[in-house]
Amino acid sequence: MRFGIRDLASISQEEVLNFLLSLTKNNKQSTKRNRYSVLASFYNFTINTGYSALSNPCNTTIIKKVFRRPQATQWNIVDKETVDEIILRTTNARNRLMLELMARGGMRVGEVLSLTPADIQERSLSIQSPKSGRIGETVYVPRKIMVRLTSYVKSKNIDSRERIFPISYVAAWSMVKKAGNMVNIALRPHDLRRHAATYASRSGTPIEIVRKVILRHADLSTTQRYLGKVNDTEAIRWIETLYG
Repeated sequence: MRFGIRDLASISQEEVLNFLLSLTKNNKQSTKRNRYSVLASFYNFTINTGYSALSNPCNTTIIKKVFRRPQATQWNIVDKETVDEIILRTTNARNRLMLELMARGGMRVGEVLSLTPADIQERSLSIQSPKSGRIGETVYVPRKIMVRLTSYVKSKNIDSRERIFPISYVAAWSMVKKAGNMVNIALRPHDLRRHAATYASRSGTPIEIVRKVILRHADLSTTQRYLGKVNDTEAIRWIETLYG
């Protein structure tokens, strides 16, 4: 639409750059990179299917620099002792269950908020309309949490199709933030999900289990980004455990 019926070869590198800049104005770098990749792939496809004389303007240094891949974020991982203390000090039954489902089951906050009694199985939880786009997913959590969750549902007389935790996304975020404040850390819901994955990995759980069972990722590289960087203290502790 931007260039009408113009021949591709007549569109200059400067025009391509301005097109990408206008298309991605105010977007995050990751989104800019995705838009760039799509256009670069379009040009490559055109070149490979009959327009071999065409050069890909997306391969120029300046465009590649502007739309470079964003630097991978390395998240701070909350250690087990801190998570245990947060859960232990949380006296509200509802809040504690929500924290445990995120920290022990690796659940996203939206998944926790969507739970209904009908989703509770004998040893697992069913996730309806998961983020992955699949028909459904299964979350496995420790038996003691399942027992407390079932007891909580009965004590509150929650109907099978009602939400177990009928609070808003903002309220859930606020609850997690306040839980972190108890131990003087800035805590977000996803930090608990990352903790679940990292703790499982550090405890010797095969990464395929972490990916498929805890995080339910389709791509292994996504799981690897979740796992925290090993610091010096942790490295020394592992070496001493192995060879000390």
